[in-house]
Amino acid sequence: MTILVTGGAGFIGSNFVRLFMKKNPADKIVVLDALTYCGNMENFTKETLDSDNFEFIHGDIRDEGLVAKVTARVDRVIHFAAETHIDRSIDNSDPFISTDVKGTQVLLEAARKHPVERFIHISTSEVYGDAEEIPMTEEHPLKPKSPYAAAKCGADRLAYAYYVTHKVPTIIIRPFNNYGPNQFPEKLIPLFVTNAIEDKELPVYGTGKNTRDWLFVEDCCEALYSVMTGDLQALRGEVINLGTGKDYDVLTITGSVLEHLGKPGDLIRHVGDRPGHVERLISSTEKAKGLLQWEPRVVLEDGLAKTVDWFAENTEWWKKIKEGRREYQDFYKEWYSRL
Repeated sequence: MTILVTGGAGFIGSNFVRLFMKKNPADKIVVLDALTYCGNMENFTKETLDSDNFEFIHGDIRDEGLVAKVTARVDRVIHFAAETHIDRSIDNSDPFISTDVKGTQVLLEAARKHPVERFIHISTSEVYGDAEEIPMTEEHPLKPKSPYAAAKCGADRLAYAYYVTHKVPTIIIRPFNNYGPNQFPEKLIPLFVTNAIEDKELPVYGTGKNTRDWLFVEDCCEALYSVMTGDLQALRGEVINLGTGKDYDVLTITGSVLEHLGKPGDLIRHVGDRPGHVERLISSTEKAKGLLQWEPRVVLEDGLAKTVDWFAENTEWWKKIKEGRREYQDFYKEWYSRL
């Protein structure tokens, strides 16, 4: 088969490409990515780039003509492409609405007009807002608290509407907080790891007591592989959470990072809280277990150790971003100086 991976040069997307090509070397992957500030061709290995079964297309998911042309020649779609950083959405929601909502609609229209066997939409746990039940099932109310979350919520419901109205075989996946190698270093864990390596302060929002369900990216991609290859009759139209069923607060994560690197606790700097900050996210795991026969394997302690070690061993990768991308530097300086 031939699969289309939108946003495949990003964090989770590139990890998924790596896993899929390892397990299905005879199948073809087409990556469509606009290479915005967080897309990175260095997320692909030379082996991947040189493979006859890998094709990269530099393009935007809002380009209707391009998307239609690409979709017409693939069998399955997994849609990662999105603006994803909550902090940036608070300052400027325009690209989030445009890419996350309109871009998703363009892809769904292409899948309607050029039918695919399945369309996997990657949503987010942020669509839920604060946990009103523990753990959070797929029936939890949707109360997004940031422009990013609202845009992803709109895309999530669009994907479902295209399933109901047009019979596009959509499967909606809501991953909880992913972390691991290749994550863009403005997200919490890679930011704290790289800052600690450089003996810079770790800016913790508010009290640092907000909790998240932290899912190691390789576990997430194993689940997504099951969605890509599993029984469509059982999966189409479904919404499935991906999480561990355990949550840890930011200070716990911060302490573990510093301990692993042998860095002092006085690197922690409490800053003002982020507007609309979700207090707690924790996933129910029953549906994923039942439909995908999947459970996460990597416990937080081991996943954090792997992540910290990867960033410590790949300083050139993240220094090119932190030191070489003006957009990263300007946003970091402006955002944290206000908190």
